Amino acid sequence: MQAGYRDQRHFTIYIGLRVLFTLLGVMIAGVVQQAATGKADWLLMIAVGAFGFFIPRFLLKRMIRNRQRRITLALPDALDLTVICVEVGLALDQALMRVGEDLTHAHPELSDEFRLVNLELKAGKPRAEALRNLVERTGVDDLRALVGTLIQTDRFGTSIAQALRVHSESLRTERRQRAEEQAAKTTIKMVIPLVLFVLPSIIFVTLGPAVIQLIRTLMPNAIRR
Repeated sequence: MQAGYRDQRHFTIYIGLRVLFTLLGVMIAGVVQQAATGKADWLLMIAVGAFGFFIPRFLLKRMIRNRQRRITLALPDALDLTVICVEVGLALDQALMRVGEDLTHAHPELSDEFRLVNLELKAGKPRAEALRNLVERTGVDDLRALVGTLIQTDRFGTSIAQALRVHSESLRTERRQRAEEQAAKTTIKMVIPLVLFVLPSIIFVTLGPAVIQLIRTLMPNAIRR
């Protein structure tokens, strides 16, 4: 569900892929061993089959992380649009519907989630329940914090626009801090390649001519030979 696949058929396909990859792993390991040694090692076949069993899960988790990252990046823009809609007089439900329509092309994942929230609200679900379902479908921590803020705001009757604006600024600050942290990590990661590859080349180019000249001066006979 957090990967964006909600139909029962998708779950069936996922289970089928895990079984298929398991069988393929066992078969490939068996065929290769039979061709190489003339006998099959069942322990190795089971190990390769287990590896194949977890491949679809690994791919699914990667898809979930990518989708969560896209939703996280889209959230500050969505909050800014929601603040504008609320300030011009729209209710929160109408604002979410309008923002979902506006983000269809720029941020389709978040747009789809807002559309589902509106469908649940139209079906008669309480707003708090629909928002909690949004968190369960996405698993995004920033969205969980936003939903908690909206539920508290709705419960105590405080300004939704002000709460959204403060939360949007908080998200942008966190995103900037994450970017700075990633930049710092990148600098540290570049030290080893620089020391191993770039620095020796610079030393060779810089000191090479001087070393050659020194050898010619100290050992002229060896150079002639």
